[in-house]
Amino acid sequence: MTEKFRGLDEEKQQRILNAAFEEFAKEGYNKASTNNIVKEAGIGKGMLFYYFNSKKELFDYLIEYGSKFVITEYLDKIHEGQSDFIEKYAQVGKIKKEAYTKNPHIFNFFGTIYINKDKFEMSQELKNKLDYVRDSGFKKLYDNIDASLFREDVEPQEVIKLIQWTMDGYEKELVSKLDGKELQDVDMEPYWEDFYRFLEVLKRIFYK
Repeated sequence: MTEKFRGLDEEKQQRILNAAFEEFAKEGYNKASTNNIVKEAGIGKGMLFYYFNSKKELFDYLIEYGSKFVITEYLDKIHEGQSDFIEKYAQVGKIKKEAYTKNPHIFNFFGTIYINKDKFEMSQELKNKLDYVRDSGFKKLYDNIDASLFREDVEPQEVIKLIQWTMDGYEKELVSKLDGKELQDVDMEPYWEDFYRFLEVLKRIFYK
């Protein structure tokens, strides 16, 4: 799976990573316990610290590992040839859902960092890495848009801004609803259904 765990079987590697992602997502950085991680992973504490010298090194590795997963399993799969802006939103949502299903622990981890920033103290380097992942997603979403699909009585850039502002508001409302919740305990399916219905409403409002 990764050079970091050289000599350790993949199933045990995944148990360690999953336990660590969920512990940091649940408790934040300061309250996260390596004792809880090793207990959940079913390993000895000595094994964890054989691969990671400290809790900080483990946390930093989770950022690195999770970022690579999000880029490979999510961002790299976004079809940049899709020029329908709202359909691209739908495509992005579908790909993200598939990636989430493959490893919800990573998305819960990053989602908690985004929703509860005050629970995490990160170096500027790690913040830059997370910003890079976020900005890469935005770039893929906003590149190559076919403005001819938009209604003609509003300037294309205004339509894009209005859709963007609407989606920003939708995202803030969603973040507010999830604030303080343990994402690993939340059934996300109803939220995905609402998301797709909302996109259909936007298409009726802003398209020809």
